[in-house]
Amino acid sequence: MKERSNIISLLLLISTVSCKKGGGDTPPPPLPMPPPVVKPLITLPPGWKMNATTTSTFPANVQLYAFDSTFNNRQTRAYCFAYESSNTTLEFKPVLSATAKTPTEFVQQEPGSVYACINGGFFGSNQSYSLVRYNNATLAPNIKSLSRPFGYYFPTRAAFGITTTGSPTAAWIYHIGGGNDPIYSYPSPAPNDVNKQPLQTPDANYPAGGAAWNVSSGIGGSPMLVYNNDIRITDTEELIEVNNGSTRPRSAIGYTASGIVLIVAVQGDGYVPGYAGLTLQETAMMMKSLGCSHAVNLDGGGSTSMLVGGSMLIRPSTTGAERAVVSVVMVKRK
Repeated sequence: MKERSNIISLLLLISTVSCKKGGGDTPPPPLPMPPPVVKPLITLPPGWKMNATTTSTFPANVQLYAFDSTFNNRQTRAYCFAYESSNTTLEFKPVLSATAKTPTEFVQQEPGSVYACINGGFFGSNQSYSLVRYNNATLAPNIKSLSRPFGYYFPTRAAFGITTTGSPTAAWIYHIGGGNDPIYSYPSPAPNDVNKQPLQTPDANYPAGGAAWNVSSGIGGSPMLVYNNDIRITDTEELIEVNNGSTRPRSAIGYTASGIVLIVAVQGDGYVPGYAGLTLQETAMMMKSLGCSHAVNLDGGGSTSMLVGGSMLIRPSTTGAERAVVSVVMVKRK
């Protein structure tokens, strides 16, 4: 009986050891998975790199690209914020203020999540000279008349907008009548020339091809930079002089044929040594190189400022301080 008991104990011991050597072993930890490869929304030209860190918490297909290289034989620093216009979780929001404030202050006072903010159009004395339209309400028109030595001119200036169906568009526009609406768009600007007599006031039939501009939100600027895939700088017709041939900080907005909205800002004016900025022609070239089928110049120079994820990427002026402006464009969560 004792011998049988010893045999049973031996068998139990062997079984226990066998179990420990088998399925009881701790499996090795899984190998770390490589981070997913994020494909850029656009074909990045040479020198442009994706900055995934800044946008890591943003919705899908919201991206930031950085450029710090030579552009047109000049050292240049620029940023491009890109998103799909069809993204229904995002809101394109031009904002107008009754008093000038910095883009940082605009963001700080805006409820909700703001992904990007850039300065808007032209202004003076707390008055916007460029279109600001939001949620089907025109808060400020593109300037409707200009006094020059030969008299009063009525420029059809460039504007960027999001249509009622959510698609981006750009056109030369004019606010017909005594108020801010209706807004008409034209396939070409009125052929103004400051060295010639003024032309008639734009209306539904002049310039040719006019049609109601059905945008829910929009921002005005000047001049047009790219139109129908061609560089087409209409500063003469739009009667705009913004140091056109000088290197300055620049800001612009445009879109690709596939509906990707691109918001671009360029460093300049000496705050960062070695970065003078771009001319108007070079700004158009940059927007075209990024794939823009259409692009509009915004207020540049010392007004240029871009914030993404709350971080200021472009600092204008020799001091790096933001200029107070009356309008900005935000891309935020709905």
